Amino acid sequence: MEQKSAMLVAVFAVWGASVFQEVSSAPADDYPYRNVSLSWDVRVEDIVKRLTVEEMQMQMALGGPDGPAPAIPRLGIGAYQWGSECLRGDASAPGFATAFPQALGLAATFDYDLIYRVAEAISVEVRGKHNDFVKEKNFVWHTSASCFSPLINIMRDARWGRNQETYGEDPYLSGALGTAYIKGLQGTHLRYVRASGCCKHMNVHGGPEDIPVSRFSFNAIVSEEDWRMTHLPAFKTCVDAGTLGLMCSYNRINGVPACANKKLLTDIARNEWGFRGYFTSDEGAVENIILWHKYFNNSLDTAVACANAGCDIEIAGDLNVLPHPVYFSLVEAVKQGRVTEATLRERVRPLFYTRMRLGEFDPPEMNPYSKLTSAVVETPAHKALAVEAAMKSFVLLKNDGGLPVTGFGTIGVVGPFGNTTKIFGDYSPVIPDENKSTVLQALTPLASKVQFAEGCDEVNDKCATYDSQSVIKAVTNTDANFVILGTGIIYEAENFDRPDMELPGHQKQLLQDVLDHAGGKPTYLLLFNAGPLNISFAHQEPSVVAILECFFPAQAAAEAIRHVLLNDVPGAVPSGRLPFTWPLLASQLPPIVDYSMKRRTYRYFEGEPLYPFGYGLSYTTFEYSNLTHSQSITAGESLSLSFHLKNSGKMDADEVVQVYIGWRDTSLPAPKIQLARFTRVTIEAGQQVIVKLEVEAKIMGLWINDGWFIKPGSMDVFVGGQQPNQKRMAASNVLISSFTITDMKYLGRY
Repeated sequence: MEQKSAMLVAVFAVWGASVFQEVSSAPADDYPYRNVSLSWDVRVEDIVKRLTVEEMQMQMALGGPDGPAPAIPRLGIGAYQWGSECLRGDASAPGFATAFPQALGLAATFDYDLIYRVAEAISVEVRGKHNDFVKEKNFVWHTSASCFSPLINIMRDARWGRNQETYGEDPYLSGALGTAYIKGLQGTHLRYVRASGCCKHMNVHGGPEDIPVSRFSFNAIVSEEDWRMTHLPAFKTCVDAGTLGLMCSYNRINGVPACANKKLLTDIARNEWGFRGYFTSDEGAVENIILWHKYFNNSLDTAVACANAGCDIEIAGDLNVLPHPVYFSLVEAVKQGRVTEATLRERVRPLFYTRMRLGEFDPPEMNPYSKLTSAVVETPAHKALAVEAAMKSFVLLKNDGGLPVTGFGTIGVVGPFGNTTKIFGDYSPVIPDENKSTVLQALTPLASKVQFAEGCDEVNDKCATYDSQSVIKAVTNTDANFVILGTGIIYEAENFDRPDMELPGHQKQLLQDVLDHAGGKPTYLLLFNAGPLNISFAHQEPSVVAILECFFPAQAAAEAIRHVLLNDVPGAVPSGRLPFTWPLLASQLPPIVDYSMKRRTYRYFEGEPLYPFGYGLSYTTFEYSNLTHSQSITAGESLSLSFHLKNSGKMDADEVVQVYIGWRDTSLPAPKIQLARFTRVTIEAGQQVIVKLEVEAKIMGLWINDGWFIKPGSMDVFVGGQQPNQKRMAASNVLISSFTITDMKYLGRY
């Protein structure tokens, strides 16, 4: 780090730029970019046209850990740091922040409004802390008001280490929740954004991390059909939602590095989609073009390719390998005529537009977000929201009458995740110790006596060393036993794929010991993981009366788990649904390096999964009836649905309504089935409501040859609380109907 800092200081001296130099606003007052009565475009253009080539180079080269983008004192422009990690809280920034459940758990809520409110809370904390950092002249990495979130890559393989950061395997669901996140993060003010969003990683990026090859050198070979119909749609939706940023990924796509991929960054994102925001590289992705991909062997060629392709910011990585950021070659590229000044001005334009929208160049009193401070961190409202989010995220996979509980005499609590606070997952904010909680804390109030044994150390030992006697002792002479298993960030996270779907270390033996020595007493299995695990034996075991998937619930774990087990507060009835397919065996999965969608996700899956996409049980039951809709629509029209939904059980609860469509013409390049709409409905016990939904026309589109088309023909529509025609289903029905699309409509290239 010292070597890297010395290099950058020397570079700043060469270009005459001082990152932390005091900026006088006096000489800038007369510049049009300070005139708030002018349009954004006019003001941004006034800055951009005044920049020298050297200044543009510095703005493009210094974001992230080697930043900030330096001040430009002669124009009255201050330093700006790019990139905070805001996936489910202000992660990695100095100080505390509320830790909401990990993204995959949030996706299991199938709740647009909840994701919006979580993102809103995150951005309030991010902006409040950012304002204080700027006042303190603290521009270290992750102090920005520009978030490098959300991650909307498709969860295409159960073994990928970063599954926990995604919104699951479905492009429509990922796009919808990504939209909620962007809108909640950026805010509703007509003039300003509270914090800017950046959807990542674009594109065709979903493993491997390290098994069998490194993500830094991986070349994803993808068909145009799979690229357009699976990997790109969520990003197009993110652009439509108004995101100010996109991030290009580490991998190559059909041989071309993503951050040097003109087809991706310019032809598709900017020309086809109309994206006007900025593209940032992932950290180190630009220099990896040299170091890992071996696509070029020098910084000049790489800088030329990336700048001309459309990458606006380089987030530099290891400057102990390269002497300086790759984009420090841009001045030379302009001198040689390989990159034009006009191109550089195009590259920096969205950078200053984003800073304009954040309110940097307006009087602070005009911007309500400038009043936020670090005092907004971990407020009671945000803590309560974290509990709500965690409760809604839990997916009840099995319940043979074991839940909800009323209390016990003696319980055994065993497993490596029973008494640890390491249930936050990756990219978690730092929280005060008093806000951390454990599963043991959740379970202790449920019994008069608790017998606990860890059995093995997952955090430090990956459960390689196992103490069976302590486990057997803990589950002897009990009324019920709780087994707490999972993975954690040492087993699945960024940089770490899983080699298989098995429970880590001796965890399977631990569970088997409980079943063998508990005398048939009820066993409750609580799981803390992201990627699916091989638990088919537990599902088939009669004494395992309930299985609850908890993902990584973070700071609200204890309170949320206790409420769901007891059902003692409104909203505690389990209502999460799996945002991915849970395979029965890893052998059902193709090799992780195979980017064909064949056999992947519920849309193309072959065989029977252990648990299907959209699956999740409840403490109550629901009945669907009286589905009505148009029997025929013209291509380009939406399909309006109306149906009755009744809570036919004895507990007030939420139902996640899922609408799927299917194409009867098997000659079309269509998925087997497609989620087309979802919503959450809260219904009191015995109550019946009328639900009205619309299936948008674009979800009926297919990429055929060189564009999106809606083709005429017969379509199936399914309405229920789950995917239709599955071997394992919840205790609610699915309505099945059909409609006809007349004519054909070309939707364009997007």
